[in-house]
Amino acid sequence: MQTNEPVSVGASGSARQNVPLTTAALAGSPHRLRKENLISKLMYGAALVSVVVSGLIMYALFSEAWVFMRDVDWAQTWGQIGWFPRRGIYDMPTLLIASFWTTLIAMVVAAPLGLGAAIYLSEYARSSHRALFKPILEVLAGIPSVVFGFFALLWLAPNVVANIGGAGGRGSMVAAGLGVGILTIPLVASISEDAMAAVPKSLREASAGLGARKAVTTLRVVLPAAVSGLVASMIVAVSRALGETMVVFMAGGAADAAVRTITPYDGSLTMPAAMASLASGTDQVVGEGLTFQSLFFVGLVLFLLTLGLNLIGDRFVARIREQY
Repeated sequence: MQTNEPVSVGASGSARQNVPLTTAALAGSPHRLRKENLISKLMYGAALVSVVVSGLIMYALFSEAWVFMRDVDWAQTWGQIGWFPRRGIYDMPTLLIASFWTTLIAMVVAAPLGLGAAIYLSEYARSSHRALFKPILEVLAGIPSVVFGFFALLWLAPNVVANIGGAGGRGSMVAAGLGVGILTIPLVASISEDAMAAVPKSLREASAGLGARKAVTTLRVVLPAAVSGLVASMIVAVSRALGETMVVFMAGGAADAAVRTITPYDGSLTMPAAMASLASGTDQVVGEGLTFQSLFFVGLVLFLLTLGLNLIGDRFVARIREQY
């Protein structure tokens, strides 16, 4: 549809004149349209590649895990003495208990320290202090996890865990949990600080106008308003702690097998650590027939747990989210 109604068009330094207005003129130049179309196709291709790669990962995971679930004697996956995959004993409670303890200890460390750091940076820190501490948190987040593994094994175990009831000089679930907790602090702090920074300043000003102190405003106004982001940070941190590999592999106190234990001061294997300790970079893992496939089954269980946590977190955040 085209219109030939004259419109007044002007340019700097030139006289105004009437030219017909058409849909082609409104659409822009053909060169710009081709450029935008090309950019759109490139972005679509990038998104499609990520979907395809995710699908291939899921196919590789489920195909080998299905072989394990089809051929395994399920009596060997529950109620055994521990995780001994090379001998055909795949006691999943051993890995689940260790994963639970490690994640719990990590969150006991990361949640209060990360949230406290976020509150300070968002509500109390001066601009000079924020400019100093924020990069330090970001640097801490960029340290390789293997460094935290050495730190947990060589310093936390003999100097911290040994003084709170554990045996010094060796790895344990407590040492691994402390290491993972320190590793997770920047994640909690960063997401929580972003959530509190998104709270409108007008809410703080209204609270101060009613005579509330800074602490009251923070606890009763800012934190409730940012609760959806805070919950999201905790869910992400739990998923990160649950999936951490190197710290637990190095400081968890077990090799490629572990006896079931409910005591966090003992060494054990989490699900990621069990996979890392058994895999050797090849599909020729030495052991009983389903040893290699057991890695994929553990990975599937870990994937389903993480997916469930994220789905629960997303639904919870969507229900309590407040928009301003």
